[in-house]
Amino acid sequence: MRVLQTSSLLLAACGASGSVIERQNGGGFEDGQPIDGNGKGAPFSGATNHALDLQNPDNLGRQSTDNGVVPNAKWSFSDSKTRILRGGWVREQVVTDLPTSKQISGAQQHLTKGSIRELHWHRVAEWGYVYAGSILVSGVDQNGQYEVSKLDEGDIWYFPKGIAHTVQGLEDENEFLLVFDDGDFDAVGTTFNVDDWITHTPKSILAKNFGLPEDVFGSVPSPNPYILNATIDNHNVTGGNGELTGNASFAYHAKDHPLEKVPGGGGTLRIVDSTTFPIATTVAATVVTLQPGGLRELHWHPNAEEWLYFHKGQGRATVFLGSAAARTFDFRAGDTGVFPDNSGHYIENTSDTEELVWIEIYKSDRVEDISLTQWLALTPAGIVASTLKIPLDVAENLQKEKQILIKNR
Repeated sequence: MRVLQTSSLLLAACGASGSVIERQNGGGFEDGQPIDGNGKGAPFSGATNHALDLQNPDNLGRQSTDNGVVPNAKWSFSDSKTRILRGGWVREQVVTDLPTSKQISGAQQHLTKGSIRELHWHRVAEWGYVYAGSILVSGVDQNGQYEVSKLDEGDIWYFPKGIAHTVQGLEDENEFLLVFDDGDFDAVGTTFNVDDWITHTPKSILAKNFGLPEDVFGSVPSPNPYILNATIDNHNVTGGNGELTGNASFAYHAKDHPLEKVPGGGGTLRIVDSTTFPIATTVAATVVTLQPGGLRELHWHPNAEEWLYFHKGQGRATVFLGSAAARTFDFRAGDTGVFPDNSGHYIENTSDTEELVWIEIYKSDRVEDISLTQWLALTPAGIVASTLKIPLDVAENLQKEKQILIKNR
């Protein structure tokens, strides 16, 4: 008992000492402490994850404009369980990780050279973005048409619901983002693997179906490996009802599509939806690069929630849900986020030196957004001035064109 009492006294002393040190140093949000410097807050005296506090100063109450109850809108892939396999790994974010992400789920997947994400199909659509290495994707549709395509960094693929497909790594290390048009990707029956099916079908039926001896299927792996080591396949596919090309293609090659015009001059924007990638009817995307200090202007999306994957850099965003509810989140590479359907928001690059790169995903056939500035500029100026209590000449001179990405100013 005396040992416990002594330990408690030591812990209390350490906690008190830490508080004094923070007060002497000024503390504050940038030091991972909930202190605003204007008389509000106090340092942590108990248990806290200081590294996370430093990464998320806006969770400590830094933004005085935050208000009300806004559900968590952020999840880091580093918080996901990584499944390691022979030939690669995968880690995912689904609705049980981030309950606000109801329409979209995502995953990172890595394949070594020659390794295969085994033949399979889904009851949801699959969208993928290559950000390291190169891969071979192949798919076959319901009409017996096929496609085999090499994808490099920046390229994208889309397999509609139920389309049979596979992915193989071509470089020493290959990595990509996977997106599915359902937040509950782990639901039963979402993925169907070919070897799993074959091992659960009577061999007599397999023999009759394929016109082969039963013993041909004696070595099919069970349980299915998900990812397996292999060598790069150089066979050409022919026959069937021909190759899928043009608007029917499963592949989007970035080099064939120019970047979008960005009036605000703050970065680059690539829109990948059914207007530029016709097969992608349920997943629309933008790939964004924002300059240091730049701003993705205040806006909202009238047709879908926005799911995000942050690939490089660091930034912050405030989500406005209406009814005076708003919350600011800090993001960095490897984070995912979700802005609920029709919620107002912005994204700011908080670095002075590094670009912020992210991908926006929508469960829709196209990307749509409404700019706050453009809306006000195209509304009678007197109404805007009266509503916001701003000078009339300010309302009259608001930008009438979407700025999209605004350079630092």
